Amino acid sequence: MIMSPFRRALHRSLPFLATVLIPALAAAAAPSDDEMAVQGSYPPLGTAVRVPDLSNQVAKAVAEAAAWAETRRRYSELPSGPSVDTPSRPSVPAIALRPAEPIEPPPAIALKVMLDGYPSLRHAALFVARERDLFISRGLDVTLATPADPDVPSKLLAASRIDLALARQPLLHLQVDRGLPLVRVATLVAMPLSALVVREDAGIEAPLQLAGKRIGHADIDSRDVLLAALLHDASIRDDEIETEALHFRLGDALLEGRVDGVIGAMRHLLPRELADEGLATRVLRIEELGIPLYDGLVLLANREHLAAQRDAIRRLVAALEEAAVWIANHPDAAWTLISDAQPALDTAVNRQAWETVRSRLSLSPAALDQGRYQRFEKYLLEAGLIQERHPVSRLAIDPGASPPG
Repeated sequence: MIMSPFRRALHRSLPFLATVLIPALAAAAAPSDDEMAVQGSYPPLGTAVRVPDLSNQVAKAVAEAAAWAETRRRYSELPSGPSVDTPSRPSVPAIALRPAEPIEPPPAIALKVMLDGYPSLRHAALFVARERDLFISRGLDVTLATPADPDVPSKLLAASRIDLALARQPLLHLQVDRGLPLVRVATLVAMPLSALVVREDAGIEAPLQLAGKRIGHADIDSRDVLLAALLHDASIRDDEIETEALHFRLGDALLEGRVDGVIGAMRHLLPRELADEGLATRVLRIEELGIPLYDGLVLLANREHLAAQRDAIRRLVAALEEAAVWIANHPDAAWTLISDAQPALDTAVNRQAWETVRSRLSLSPAALDQGRYQRFEKYLLEAGLIQERHPVSRLAIDPGASPPG
């Protein structure tokens, strides 16, 4: 059955009427105490009884009940929840909302790294880290620069003209002894790649046979450390041989017969290049001539700026480590990546040398072999090639380790 709104209101108000009206009717119909005393418990027959007019009270009660029921209905149909701020109207946003502006990444830290010569396979970790965006992902903007002279990078670093430089460990010992504020922060090549390369017709099979010969050198440490150490061990005086600074022209000097041999040549490149030109050579490996083992390629920082650059250097070294591990796991893909990035390296000589070079890349660039630096420093001091023995902490650090004190 469908009930009208009035009947629904009346139906809902019946309990209320029962509790209010029935006691009122009973009180109005009951006789007074005086009447009960005179007449007894009941009025005599034929006596007129007054009945009050309750129509106005009933109508008023019904109207109030209906109004209350209507109010409850209206509120029950209104929207509810956290978006409602008044009973009769849902709230609306006071402003128009739009997507938040994208957060700008922090500016990248710029680092200028100077190579120790022309781009070479020994720089593979740097090239891979750059091409695979391993520097960028760590907030670095790394620039790789090539020197016009292989003796320049360490001097520019000491003068704060660049941020980092590549060199060989022997050069580090020599420059620190001369007062330059240099310190090793990473190792890229863990073994020597230099050698004494001589013409086969020069008759040189051991350092003892260098007396009376003309030997060219590629850089300062090749002459003042490696060659000087060989002469010291062979008891040959400096005036018993002739030397010439050749820088990047080692092969030309040997082909032209201007020198009998060169010190500091890359053993994995020069002999093959000369063989292709028809010149036979002999390779004397440095570590087999009595010189202690050393790091073939290290990354140097300026000690005076180390505190401010330590975090950036840590990030760069971490990128080099990731690159070296990727090269070890993907040697063919690494060669393709490097040769595409540096087309000048895509030669038959470099393709043949790639396996040799990558096997000498350091998989833990930050790791520091303190014993190796102690032994080399002691050797140089005993050979009279440096003035004093420096502690390892002055020569090399692990940038990931906490600074002392």
